[in-house]
Amino acid sequence: MENFIINKISPQTCDLVQKSASIADLAAEIWREHYTPIIGAAQVEYMLANFQSSGRIYSDIADNGYLYFTAEYPDGGEMAAYCACQPNDGYLLLSKLYVRRRFRGNGIARRFLGELKTLCGSEYSFGKIRLTVNKYNSGSIAAYHKLGFTTVDSVVTDIGGGYVMDDYIMELSLPPVAALI
Repeated sequence: MENFIINKISPQTCDLVQKSASIADLAAEIWREHYTPIIGAAQVEYMLANFQSSGRIYSDIADNGYLYFTAEYPDGGEMAAYCACQPNDGYLLLSKLYVRRRFRGNGIARRFLGELKTLCGSEYSFGKIRLTVNKYNSGSIAAYHKLGFTTVDSVVTDIGGGYVMDDYIMELSLPPVAALI
């Protein structure tokens, strides 16, 4: 496993404008490479502009209650991955988890998941993590199953512009948090 540092992104820990732009650049690289064969170039560009832009990432962190994490080399070098989550009604929503192709298989997703499990127990007292994943994204579905997620439902969501997200809802149940005595 590579020696990545997991950073929690907040206005207090970094220049949020610059970090949002860096995450958006990484999103564009990953989405164009990974999702174009699954949903097509036009929908990828629509989703980048509307859900993965630097402005959207900035407002998600600053105004919308999202927590973002990045995986980076310790020397402040290349960003390998990012994820985002949002507290929801009784669960933590894993909204985004994207890893650069050359860094996949290095345990980054497992490390991000460890951070989210800690949040569930220490900050929110949630017993589960949920996510949505495109029904045709077989590699990611397999990775989520390997991490312990199960498919609990499916949903088709209109995202505007004539596009829909055709997803499975997956869930990871967490053990109960022991009461502190």
